[in-house]
Amino acid sequence: MSDRRVLYVTAFVRALATGMIGVLLGFYLSALHLDAPSIGLVVGAGLSGAAVATLLVTRAADRIGRRRTLVTLAALSAVGGLALLFTQHVGALAAAAFIGMVNGMGRDRGAALALEQAVLPSAVADNRRTMAFAAYNVAQDCGHALGGLLAAAPRLIQSWAGASAPESVGLRGAVAVYVGLSVLPVLLYLFLSPAIEVTIAPGRLPPLSRETRRILWRLGSLFGLDGLGGGFLTATLLSYFFHGRFGVGIEVVGPLFFGARVANALSHLGAAWLAKRIGLVNTMVFTHLPSSLLLVTVAFAPSFPVAAVLFLLREGFVEMDVPTRQSYVMAVVKPEERTRASGITAIVRLAAWAAAPSVAGFFMKGFSLMVPLVIGAALKITYDLLLWRGFRELKPPEERGAAA
Repeated sequence: MSDRRVLYVTAFVRALATGMIGVLLGFYLSALHLDAPSIGLVVGAGLSGAAVATLLVTRAADRIGRRRTLVTLAALSAVGGLALLFTQHVGALAAAAFIGMVNGMGRDRGAALALEQAVLPSAVADNRRTMAFAAYNVAQDCGHALGGLLAAAPRLIQSWAGASAPESVGLRGAVAVYVGLSVLPVLLYLFLSPAIEVTIAPGRLPPLSRETRRILWRLGSLFGLDGLGGGFLTATLLSYFFHGRFGVGIEVVGPLFFGARVANALSHLGAAWLAKRIGLVNTMVFTHLPSSLLLVTVAFAPSFPVAAVLFLLREGFVEMDVPTRQSYVMAVVKPEERTRASGITAIVRLAAWAAAPSVAGFFMKGFSLMVPLVIGAALKITYDLLLWRGFRELKPPEERGAAA
């Protein structure tokens, strides 16, 4: 199996596990009789663990080996999930979530993702890099979508266990499935070839070049702004908006978000096709702008069917910048700098993403349900305009010949 295919499969499996636990974690912790603040603590600990792991990967993965690091991350994820099954104490559960980088948000944004993005370009030629990132993100979105459906596992497990089994059997069985899914990447990473590694001199990594530092400073600032806007638009808050504004339940919102993930997956392939024709930066900006404008129309939609159609249209555009952004960052830095570039930009986005939901919740309660949608869209539009102004002249290698 080629390195590229290994990464596609691990991305799918990890997203499948993440999509599943993102839905089930709250139910599982509630079944352990944790209250809302305690559940929030455990979820926050998992996200904090992901952020810390990403920071460590950024600094150390190229020194200790990329394959070894990926295996370690997958093993920690499985260990953390397993530990959730053996304690009911909130402190121990938080520690397990931190060690296992348990993601209660339902979308894979952790350390393994950042490192895989650094590895993927070495497995393809420059002119196929964006399509490789598109396929990688399709694998992730398929995993997220199916993971959400796999959240029905507790009911199936409970029915298999019989009426006499405790009510917690289904949830515990589902967490065990999550552990099993987390173990699979450990085995898959062993098939990665030595070609994914970078050769560095013993001791400390060489410092980032001056040009790379300048690029990452500017990109990081913009990605932070985009992440802040995205933090106002998490799936949890959008679900709350649809429920509070139109009175629809999870039986309606769940399939809507499944459709959104399908639209995301298809859009990634469209992004790769479009980038070959108009360039990476243009694709990032000119697909992201319509998605933000559509989001504003969702906020003012007169009925749920209209809002749902506009939301799905928005989802068909909003993620077209993801594979193009990943490809662009990896293209404008040196190969030996890719791990750090991927990690730095991931940490900035993760931190901004985590900071916004509490503010958005305050606006929803104190002002209007639609305020976070409008603020999030405005931040993203500002990001798009600044990105195009600042980076339209900095071309990746595959576009420089055409530009000349």
